[in-house]
Amino acid sequence: MKLTIERTALQKTLAHVQNVVERRTTIPILSNVMIEGTDGSLSLTATDMDIAIVEKVPADVAVPGAITLPAHTLYDIVRKLPEGSQVSFESGEDSSRVEICAGRSRFSLSCLATEDFPVMTDDDLPHSFTLSSALCRDLVDRTRFAMSSEETRYYLNGIYFHTTMEGSTPVLRAVATDGHRLARVEIPQPDGAADMPGIIVPRKAVAELRKLIEDNEVDIVVTLSDTKIRFTFDDVVLTSKLIDGTFPNYQQVIPEGNDKCLEVDCKSFTEAVDRVSTISTEKSRAVKVALDKGSLTLSSSSPESGSATEELEVKYNADPVEIGFNSRYLLDITQQIEGGTARFDLADASSPTIVCDVADSCALYVLMPMRV
Repeated sequence: MKLTIERTALQKTLAHVQNVVERRTTIPILSNVMIEGTDGSLSLTATDMDIAIVEKVPADVAVPGAITLPAHTLYDIVRKLPEGSQVSFESGEDSSRVEICAGRSRFSLSCLATEDFPVMTDDDLPHSFTLSSALCRDLVDRTRFAMSSEETRYYLNGIYFHTTMEGSTPVLRAVATDGHRLARVEIPQPDGAADMPGIIVPRKAVAELRKLIEDNEVDIVVTLSDTKIRFTFDDVVLTSKLIDGTFPNYQQVIPEGNDKCLEVDCKSFTEAVDRVSTISTEKSRAVKVALDKGSLTLSSSSPESGSATEELEVKYNADPVEIGFNSRYLLDITQQIEGGTARFDLADASSPTIVCDVADSCALYVLMPMRV
């Protein structure tokens, strides 16, 4: 194999694919990225057996071929090369070593056989629909903060996507929960999604997808089965296994009898919670919300630091109530509210609270209270 590629283009693509590669693995080939040069393009592939990414980038390919190289080492080399330099790769017939050159820099890296590189099989993915990157970012950003990281509840370690009816409107819904808070966001059901099964996309796949679409305004083709999902856009293909588990009936967690309604300016409330929580203990991060007609008082205290209170004018006409929340969970939710006003539907100090954006009915959040 012999090819030349511009350093910035290579670095950007390597940055994407090397994220998938585990730094500690007992299988040496999984530490490598497969590099394949064909017909004016360089294809980079990385996998950890659960998720795989393939990304193509233009390159000047003199002799087609394929090699595998240590992903993190290669990325560090390319990252440190002079900006604007041309990077050349050349391997001999045995492909056991590769010479990498850029300007006066020379590197010689050992390869592993491409035959040993695992490939995620192209199973039948019968369901297919298209999402804009803006809609995809919206679904991910407004739910992923609520994903669990507890390995014992592995079925909560991702975002649950499924189709359902909201009134008479078919929607695609994304749900995430860790048992302390729940995020539910929906969009109009895309064409082709009607018969898709309910699926749980794992947190690593969610994170990699979000990085890939950070600055892209593209249409994403989503294809899936009961066990696998694939996202295709531009010159990128991201494939992931799905979590093999049953997502709990989240509808049971969403309370229906919350009769106390609070409306508050979201920006002022978020800033006040952030200030008051400075005093709260590092472990509990607790803040108390005391409501009376037309006013809200935030307070927190800790034996080491002292206490803090702050009052806000709010729209509230129900009976007085006091309720405690984990301030970090509360801020995670209020930061998702893009409109000016947040609505809290409460019942009492021990029941879950519903949080909504007054200007956007597509998102709903549930927050469990805590004792303070």
